[in-house]
Amino acid sequence: MKTLTIGVLALQGAVSEHLAQLAQLNVRGVAVKRIEQLAELDGIILPGGESTTIGKLMRQYGFIEALQQFAQTKAIFGTCAGMILLAKQIVGGEQPHLALMDITVQRNAFGRQVASFETDLTVMGLAKTVPAVFIRAPYIVETGKDVEVLASFAGHPVLARQGRLLACSFHPELTKDVEVLKLFLALC
Repeated sequence: MKTLTIGVLALQGAVSEHLAQLAQLNVRGVAVKRIEQLAELDGIILPGGESTTIGKLMRQYGFIEALQQFAQTKAIFGTCAGMILLAKQIVGGEQPHLALMDITVQRNAFGRQVASFETDLTVMGLAKTVPAVFIRAPYIVETGKDVEVLASFAGHPVLARQGRLLACSFHPELTKDVEVLKLFLALC
């Protein structure tokens, strides 16, 4: 079986943590800083961080159009801020960034940094719960008909899939559990 090469968009955010989890699964991880690197990837992770900052940097370095093209044939996984980057709509009037996934998201939906928390989530298709770290996390307010909700918390979708797109509100890379990452790798 071919070894997967997975990129982690390295403009801002939790890059090293995602690379460490990929290495844990013997997957080649690449910190992506230039659009030319996309050609060598089987999939890419848009990490948590500050979505507005990442979005501005993506525009500045040509990643918006490049990732929209990438998504036509390859998988993308957005975690926390990455979910916001994938969303077609953002509550509050902020312009969408990639507008690839048919979801509407609410930024900082669970509160400010001091309201961060950890919990165990039941994920559709997984035999055991997975630990989830929520830090200034968004959640999904509305989904399109092709979006499959895989996990919810407090009545709000926090993990969803649409075709080769996977998005979660939380930070799976901040735990030792790799089950959510495996869901993404299966899309690649």
